[in-house]
Amino acid sequence: MADLTQGGDPHHDPVSSPVMPTQRSFAQDVHSITIQARQRTFYIDLKQSGNGKFFKISEKSRGGQKTTIMFDSEDLDRFIEAFQEMKTKL
Repeated sequence: MADLTQGGDPHHDPVSSPVMPTQRSFAQDVHSITIQARQRTFYIDLKQSGNGKFFKISEKSRGGQKTTIMFDSEDLDRFIEAFQEMKTKL
């Protein structure tokens, strides 16, 4: 069973880190959830940019490899429907 926790993780990299302290970041954090699942950690972040809200889902394996996908918040229902369909196949 996955462990869901809210909040940040010091090992979790933001979408974009400012190169210089005075530079503005690409997006603001709205909410974050961390999922500990077996040998991986998943981060689900809701972010706000000038173009609207979007989700960023990152996976970090025990070996440190990181994979990230991003999608617009308006597509959330499509992702939920796809996961619900996949769940029926378990």
